[in-house]
Amino acid sequence: MDEVGRGRERPPYSAPALEKGLDILELLAGAAEVLSTREIAERLGRSKAEIFRMVHVLVERGYLARDKDDRLTLTNRLFELGMRTPRPRQLVETAVPVMERLAEQTAQSAHLVVLNRGETIVIATTTGGADVSFALRLGYRRPAIEATSGLLILAFQPDPVRHRLIVESITQTGITPDERALGATLDAIRRQGWRVSESLDVVGVTDIGVPILGADGRAIASIVVPHLRRHGKAPQIETIRDALLAAAREISAGIN
Repeated sequence: MDEVGRGRERPPYSAPALEKGLDILELLAGAAEVLSTREIAERLGRSKAEIFRMVHVLVERGYLARDKDDRLTLTNRLFELGMRTPRPRQLVETAVPVMERLAEQTAQSAHLVVLNRGETIVIATTTGGADVSFALRLGYRRPAIEATSGLLILAFQPDPVRHRLIVESITQTGITPDERALGATLDAIRRQGWRVSESLDVVGVTDIGVPILGADGRAIASIVVPHLRRHGKAPQIETIRDALLAAAREISAGIN
């Protein structure tokens, strides 16, 4: 069965209460809308009473939040926990000072992005000294195939990993892309090592992005500058791109 928590064979060692909590978190992570306790119970095939108790604990611990209509959604608690692990923490600690210099140099904001289960996640952002800039909140998510930052990371993955991430991303959008066109786009990004394109999300923004590569040549993150064109000022696309490439090399050297 497709619903979370159903159709699974029970492992030889189990913790039913823990499994219920994880089922709730996984269900809400994949849901396209907020859900009530009753809807969660129905989708998991459990009683409302047992789900109510588990939801209460998850709300108290900060993993879930209730809206004014008593419907539930995930908070950024899991994201915050993930950021405390060594690899993401090292990435952020290395990248942020470089990104701050980049933002000051270009008078544009910059976003550090990673992929998780087919979605991009903003894990750091800098705005520099510009009087006007475009910034995304920490934890902002987009399906990878619908974001410049995601395409940059997908482009620098082995084929099996790329395919898996694309499939995971498609489940977030519900729309199957033209595989040939998507593959051609990713191959082009890999050849040139950067991407400049109109934002796939915000009108009037040009995304300028580069990957951050690990020692094995795979992209572990990307940096994107959402370039805002100002009246009376010529766009600095190539200048920003070159500064981004230098920043990405510095960050890669610092984590490898």
